[in-house]
Amino acid sequence: MGTFIQGTEGVLVILIMIGVGYVLALRGWFDKRTSKLIAKLVTQIGLPAYMISTITSDFNGKELIDLLPNLRFPVLSMIILFGISFLAVKIFAVPRNHSGLFKSMFCNSNTIFIGLPVNMALFGSQSLPYVLVYYMANTTFFWTLGVYLIQTDGDTHTKISLKSMLEKIFSAPLLGFIVGVILVLLHIKLPTFLMSDFNYIGDLTIPLSMLFIGIAIHQAGLGKIRLNRDNLGILIGRFIAAPALMTLLVLPAPMPALMKEVFILQSAMPVMTNTPVVSELYHADSDYAAVMVTETTLFSLIEIPILMTII
Repeated sequence: MGTFIQGTEGVLVILIMIGVGYVLALRGWFDKRTSKLIAKLVTQIGLPAYMISTITSDFNGKELIDLLPNLRFPVLSMIILFGISFLAVKIFAVPRNHSGLFKSMFCNSNTIFIGLPVNMALFGSQSLPYVLVYYMANTTFFWTLGVYLIQTDGDTHTKISLKSMLEKIFSAPLLGFIVGVILVLLHIKLPTFLMSDFNYIGDLTIPLSMLFIGIAIHQAGLGKIRLNRDNLGILIGRFIAAPALMTLLVLPAPMPALMKEVFILQSAMPVMTNTPVVSELYHADSDYAAVMVTETTLFSLIEIPILMTII
């Protein structure tokens, strides 16, 4: 019961911040340009600073080196989910014009805008390296196979270059993580004033992420939410198949209990917020993607405390 209350309280913290973003967007404070600006502030400024300040403050070299082999768990789970997604397309009779998009959303999680603040609210800063391990696998999978699947639905003549793909994979948050790891491994101490700047800027990450989600939910429109077969398939994939599979993979593994909990929670996060943008680029069904981002985000607020109780 205590775990359920802890999970519920953690979700309520997040839900209130999302609600603030939603209400302010409803009142006309934010528009699409504002949400894009907030997304840039989070991913390009807040998160890299957050990674550097937290990793250099809370972890040592041995802990970070021991993390790397555990990349195999999220990678393996996504590969298996990818295989399951082909069966899910047939079971839920997904139309061919967005079957690739369905498979991509079935496999990938929103590990940053939702996953990071959820884990930080529930477990604290000690969960950050585990969040980042899952993020490394997830972002690589999405910007390679995930983007290819979306591309098969739309304009296959629009190509993404290798340079562009590498820039997406080695994004600012991941580079911030890498810099933090290098500083720890080389025992380099940054000046106190610089660390204070990283701390202050990094503290923007979670509240801005939640405001962004609230704005995105308002822009997508709650009236578009439906529980048809396509949507139900994604909900089952994100909130049942993915965490169940990850649980089977990590429970027998010799890893810290916190890492297991973080991996299971990360696997059960909503659809990635980048999905509608990529769908628009390749002339795929971006409306369907936007609706699924909204639906899975809302359903995650119900699922997270339940999942916390189970694990």
